[in-house]
Amino acid sequence: MKILCLSNGHGEDAIALRILSELKALRQPPELWALPIVGNGQAYIKSNIPIVGPTRQMPSGGFIYMDSRQLWQDLQGGLLQLTITQWQTVKNWAIQGDLILAVGDIVPLLFAWLSGLPYVFIGTAKSEYYLRNETGLLKRKSWSENFESWSGSVYLPWERFLISRPNCLGVFPRDTLTSQVLSLYHIPTYDLGNPMMDDLAEVYNNSRDQPAELATKSPLMITLLPGSRSPEAYANWHIITEAINQVIATFPHRSLIFFGAIAPGLSLDGFAQVLDRQGWQRDRQTRSQTQASSSQLPMINTQPIPAEILQFPITLTKGKTTVLLNQQQFAEFLDQGDLAIAMAGTATEQFVGLGKPAITMPGQGPQFNPKFAEAQSRLLGESLILVEKPEQVGQVIKNLLQDNQRLEAIRENGHKRMGEPGAAKRIAKQIIKLWELRP
Repeated sequence: MKILCLSNGHGEDAIALRILSELKALRQPPELWALPIVGNGQAYIKSNIPIVGPTRQMPSGGFIYMDSRQLWQDLQGGLLQLTITQWQTVKNWAIQGDLILAVGDIVPLLFAWLSGLPYVFIGTAKSEYYLRNETGLLKRKSWSENFESWSGSVYLPWERFLISRPNCLGVFPRDTLTSQVLSLYHIPTYDLGNPMMDDLAEVYNNSRDQPAELATKSPLMITLLPGSRSPEAYANWHIITEAINQVIATFPHRSLIFFGAIAPGLSLDGFAQVLDRQGWQRDRQTRSQTQASSSQLPMINTQPIPAEILQFPITLTKGKTTVLLNQQQFAEFLDQGDLAIAMAGTATEQFVGLGKPAITMPGQGPQFNPKFAEAQSRLLGESLILVEKPEQVGQVIKNLLQDNQRLEAIRENGHKRMGEPGAAKRIAKQIIKLWELRP
C-alpha cells in the first residue's frame, strides 16, 4: 500500500507527521510519501519521509486567508507556477499510488479528489465552533458575520461535495461538534480526536487533576506564547512584555514566574534583550545547574524550579518576579503555567486543551492579527479571553483567579474542544481499516 500525504502549512505538516509516524509503526506499514503544498516540509525531511515534488517557502507563510494582501506577494513569488507543478506531481504519483491523505483545508482536499484515487481527509483548519457552540449559533457583530453560517455548516457546499464523494473513504474532523454537524450531511465522519494534543499526553494527564486554588497560590505561574514566526513573534513579544508589566502592577505583593516558551527557530537572546532594555536583571543558567539535584536547584522567589525546566534557559528577574526563557522545554512550560498570555496559533490551542485559561491580544499579523484573534476566541470559547490592549491583562487575571466556578468551566471546555491525546494512533488504525473495507 502506497500513501501520499498532502498538507498545506507548518501546523498541518506537524499533524500529518504524527499520523504518518503511527502508520510507520504498524506491523505491516504502508509506503509513505509527502508533498507539503506550503513551505519546504522540514518536518518531513527530519523524519525521513520522502518528498515527491517541488516546495517553496512563500512570503505569506501560507496565511493568505488571514491577510489577503499577502496573496499578491505570493503570486509574485511564483505561487501559481508552483501550484501547477505540484498538481502535476500529484497526478503523476497517482499512476502508481493507492491512497491520498489530505491534511488541512480545501487545497489538499481538491488535489486528492482530482487525483482519482481513494482519499481520506484530516480537517484541521475548520471547526463548527467558529459558528456555534452546543446551544446554537453564536451572536456576531454584523450581518456579514452572521452570513458566514449561510450554508448550515462551517464546511461550505463545495467542501462538503468533496468530502462526500465515493472516493472519500473517511473524514476526521478536529472536534466532536464538527463531526456531529457533518454527519447530518451523510458524510463518513470519524470522531477520533485532535492529533494536536498527542505530544502532550503526560501533561494532559496532569491537567485532569482538580485545579489548584489560584487566588492565593504563590508564586503564580504564567506561560508566555509569542508564536513561532519571525519577525511576527518578536513584535508579539513587545506586546506581551507590556502585559507582564501590567500583571506585576496588579499583583505588587505576589511572587510571579513567567515561562517564555520560545520556538527553536527564533533567537532566544533577542527576546531577552527586550527585557534587558526594560531593566530586568539577567542570569544565564549553566549545564551544571541543570544537572544538580533538586536540593541544589536555584531558588526563585523561595521556590525551587524543577530540573527539567532549567535546560539552557535565560533567567531574568525584577523584584519578586522572574521570567524564564527556554527553547527546549515547551511541554514543561505548558505544564507549569497556571494560565497563559498567548499570541500564537497551535500553541494556544494546546494550552487551552490542557484545561487552562489563556488571555490573548491582537497583533499586527500576518498570522496573528485582529481577525485571527477574534476567530480563535470563537474556536476556543470561554477558555480564551480576548482583550483589546495589554493594559487590560492584569485586571482580567485578577478577576479570573477569584472565580473558581469559571476556572472549572474553562477546564471542562478546554478538554472538550481539543480532545484527548492519542488521536493520531486512532486515526492511523482507522485509515488502514477503511482501506481494507473499501468497496
